[in-house]
Amino acid sequence: MRVLVLGGDGFCGWPTSLYLSDQGHDITIADNLSRRKIDIDLEVQSLTPIRPIQDRLAAWRQVSGRHIGFVNVDLATEYDRLTDLLLDIRPDAIVHFAEQRAAPYSMRTDTTKRYTVDNNVRGTHNLLTALVTTGIDASLVHLGTMGVYGYGWSGSAPIPEGYLTVKVPTPEGELEREILHPANPGSVYHLTKTLDQLLFSFYAANDRLRITDLHQGIVWGTQTDQTVRDERLINRFDYDGDYGTVLNRFLMQAAIGHPLTMHGTGGQTRAFIHIRDTVRCIEIALNNPPQAGSKVLVRNQTTETHRLLDLAKMIGDMTGSEIAYLPNPRREADENELIVRNDQFLALGLEPTTLSQGLLEEITEVAAKYRSRVDPRKIIARSVWRAGMETAADLMTELPDK
Repeated sequence: MRVLVLGGDGFCGWPTSLYLSDQGHDITIADNLSRRKIDIDLEVQSLTPIRPIQDRLAAWRQVSGRHIGFVNVDLATEYDRLTDLLLDIRPDAIVHFAEQRAAPYSMRTDTTKRYTVDNNVRGTHNLLTALVTTGIDASLVHLGTMGVYGYGWSGSAPIPEGYLTVKVPTPEGELEREILHPANPGSVYHLTKTLDQLLFSFYAANDRLRITDLHQGIVWGTQTDQTVRDERLINRFDYDGDYGTVLNRFLMQAAIGHPLTMHGTGGQTRAFIHIRDTVRCIEIALNNPPQAGSKVLVRNQTTETHRLLDLAKMIGDMTGSEIAYLPNPRREADENELIVRNDQFLALGLEPTTLSQGLLEEITEVAAKYRSRVDPRKIIARSVWRAGMETAADLMTELPDK
């Protein structure tokens, strides 16, 4: 299968590209390398050493004997080049990771808010219109987020996979209809993923595009069976307050003896998935696309849910780390329930990697190994969700600077 991986240099895109290549698919990466540029802007680097993209691709060819193509293109601003790329490659499938992925970064400043909307929404819409214009019948797999559902508003009711059956009262009686699950985004980033949903729904119905939207939980873990073959292939490990996902931040903090920074009470429940399961889910989605003319196929790409406080205590018990409670920069409830349906991937053969299986490996083989690369000034979150609120960094003077 010829697969075009948009955003294939990023945290999820890179290991997915290697995994699909290893399975024998013909892979081309399209990326504008914006994530690397954001590192420069934020003056922070991945905990793991990330080589230039051409070094990565050469290393993969050396260890696997397989070639991955690369094109530097910006989906949001280079529409003509995007259509030319599609016509040149004529992919059987497209995996779309090419969006700014961090909620805190999207709320950092007016500039990052605007960039997130411009990049994510324009890029996605350009892709959809390019597929219509070129007439290329490629199935599209998009990495969405569980955050489009919001957290806690549905109580203990399980979140279905994309759609909700509702009853509409009429003078003649109740009508039963299936609708997209109501969206409740909690950041500008999550808002763009919600807008993606509506774009997909329109183009699937109007132009018969074949689209799978994967509502993914928080990704944890660093390595896959492919990225461990050579250090030049290693995946990103973001630990900073803007891009570091909560579990990876806890792991890094434990490795360097820093208190585990808990924003709020820790009663927030989130969905999680290991990066190894992410790449496997992408493969499953590619092998099971929807038919032309059908509605967008939505799958919840997550394997387990945990309260953040429980995660911190789990890591604290393993490492002896203390927990530091800080103000929550987000506009959200102190606690929430989260029950998620993920029947589709389980039925199609996904065998989840659980936290209990992989946490210690991450602490010893990644976080501790590269601890010398940590910049302590970048650990604490500085983005806030509303004007006038103190950042966590403003309240950190009592914690040790390690």
